[in-house]
Amino acid sequence: MNLNLQDKVILISGGAKGIGGAISRALIEEGAIPVMIDPSEKEGKEILDLAKGKALQIPIRLFSPEDAESAVKMTFKTFGKIDGLVNNAGANDGVSLAHGNPVAYADSVAKNLFHYYYLAHYALPYLKKSRGAIVNISSKTAVTGQGSTSGYVSAKGAQLALTREWAVELLPFQIRVNAILPAEVYTPMYENWIQSFPNPEEKLAEINAQIPLGNRMTKPEEIASMAIFLLSEKASHITGQHLYVDGGYTHLDRAL
Repeated sequence: MNLNLQDKVILISGGAKGIGGAISRALIEEGAIPVMIDPSEKEGKEILDLAKGKALQIPIRLFSPEDAESAVKMTFKTFGKIDGLVNNAGANDGVSLAHGNPVAYADSVAKNLFHYYYLAHYALPYLKKSRGAIVNISSKTAVTGQGSTSGYVSAKGAQLALTREWAVELLPFQIRVNAILPAEVYTPMYENWIQSFPNPEEKLAEINAQIPLGNRMTKPEEIASMAIFLLSEKASHITGQHLYVDGGYTHLDRAL
């Protein structure tokens, strides 16, 4: 399917590795121009090489409104437009109710949530001109809970609420806003978590067995396929939706 994304400029937070990296690579395949806001040098260079000059890496982490404003301005200065935004960066940092504290909780929510708003806010004037789209990468933990990760789950739930809120606010500008909820996706971050168990292979097999469709984890490329579809005009009447790309993990009976 031709998604008509040729030369579309798409901002992606955390766009150099994991799910974000897969989205950047998928955009390149479609002829689009990914702008990776990500400090990961090795992974970013690989994507820049793949893009043969039709990409940009802004090697920062988004800690402040000024960081987001700078990234948006640099993108517009380089390409003269912004056609879409993928809010993706974040980390499941394990700040829990029992083993966290109010300061750590507030910091976790801020790191996982605030830059979604910052980037959307500063990109909005350009998205209005292009009638672009926003895709928020959330998580199934926002609807199922996980345990021991209060800050991260708070942020993920808020991302779902903002998806609906922004979809309503941006209706007059024909800007579509949707969210993707991954469940078990084998990214480098996920692998690090698996390796923290005494028997990593046993733990991985246990998780795979609980995923109904194929008893396997979702591939980052499968999340990317949904993301670029939602960014494209092929999804022209889809907005305010929470879309699960998870092999049935969230909703189907595990007894299957």
